[in-house]
Amino acid sequence: MYTIGPGLLRQEETCIVRIAAIAMSGTRSANPALVSLGRSKPSFAKRWDIIASLPSLALLTVAGMTPKRHEMKYFEIADVRALNGLPRDYDLVAISSYTAQVYQAYDLARQYRALGIPTVIGGPHVSVVPEEAAEHCDAVVIGQGELTWLDVLRDCEGGRLKPFYGALDAEFDLEEAPMPAFELLDVSKYTRITVQTSRGCPHRCEFCASSVLLSGGYKQKPAEKVLAEVDKVRQIWPHPFIEFADDNSFVCRAYWREELLPELKKRKLRWFAEADLSIAEDEVLLRLMRESGCAQVLIGVESPREEDLDGLDLKTNWKKYQCATCKEAIRTIQSSGITVNGCFVLGMDTQGPEIFDAVYDFVRETELFDVQITILTPFPGTPLYDRLKRESRLLEERPWDKCTLFDVTFKPKGMSIETLQRGFFELGARLFDEEVVKWRQKNFKKYWRQAVRT
Repeated sequence: MYTIGPGLLRQEETCIVRIAAIAMSGTRSANPALVSLGRSKPSFAKRWDIIASLPSLALLTVAGMTPKRHEMKYFEIADVRALNGLPRDYDLVAISSYTAQVYQAYDLARQYRALGIPTVIGGPHVSVVPEEAAEHCDAVVIGQGELTWLDVLRDCEGGRLKPFYGALDAEFDLEEAPMPAFELLDVSKYTRITVQTSRGCPHRCEFCASSVLLSGGYKQKPAEKVLAEVDKVRQIWPHPFIEFADDNSFVCRAYWREELLPELKKRKLRWFAEADLSIAEDEVLLRLMRESGCAQVLIGVESPREEDLDGLDLKTNWKKYQCATCKEAIRTIQSSGITVNGCFVLGMDTQGPEIFDAVYDFVRETELFDVQITILTPFPGTPLYDRLKRESRLLEERPWDKCTLFDVTFKPKGMSIETLQRGFFELGARLFDEEVVKWRQKNFKKYWRQAVRT
């Protein structure tokens, strides 16, 4: 074995690429008051701490399809500025980042380039602004990484990385999904491990920056592949908490009722998923979810008021039509013994300062177990970003480090910037007051007892 080229190793005419897979992790707010709120109200920061501690499923997935002759290690970096030194003994650095951390991802890529180590960046953000990303790294992966990762490795071996790989309209068949390399993780660092059952969502919300940007339609992964991934996680973590990393897990209800949930029940897991209100219509599904270990579903309520939801779903206006039965649906789901984390978006064009009391009153009335409040955020590539840019309402054209879901990045219509930011802070303080949180948790116990009896 000896060194050739920029550091690649060759053995029996086969190149070995030493790869550092680096996930930009952590969540943050640019507003010091909100940072303070997160410290003083633990429940406010709880969900975001969970998100920050989730491993990068994208990097683990491409690691799983990497030929065994290569060497790959997985790292997570919350803040480049806090690094004492870069892990250096690598031939390729693959970085994955979301929008709020992308400037730090660019900084990291530049530092590696200065050392002569090629860098490649992927993720939803760089997929929609590849030319921007290409200014800071050697290669940009656009869209779904499974389609191009082996090409990246081949070109790296040959010392001829291209500036761009992939396309947003290229589709990957989840029947070909590789097994993620969960074995790269130190499971002691996590409270949840992510597994994906689907990509896409039948709804098209104006602000959504999830997999709908990278996936043209809704695609389901075969149940046997999902179960194999769960079993691999169980090999390194005997009693795991699984977070199904889907935008909308239960679109294909028969798949869950007949193929997945009965098998999950045998594995004695606890798990979390994202859903929409329609699951409340399926009593059998809810029962199987609870019996198989579903602890919570996260549902985008967005707003308690119908006028705020009108036109939000650009395809069918589905969110508006669900508003009338939203409260009943939440009660039905929680009555099945599954907690609901209701998500609300503040700063929509139809909302004035009265929205803060409306959300608070809705949470109290429905006895939501958990709550997530966010500020409307125009992520690049979304219809919302394009519209606000046309209307000259963006405070900055590239406010990427402020795309945290906690910070105001545009000019609201129904209130001032200051009113929106202050109202968000004050609503958070009310919702996550220790006594209010205890009240919500206590109320759910009656639902749980009822569900267990039935």
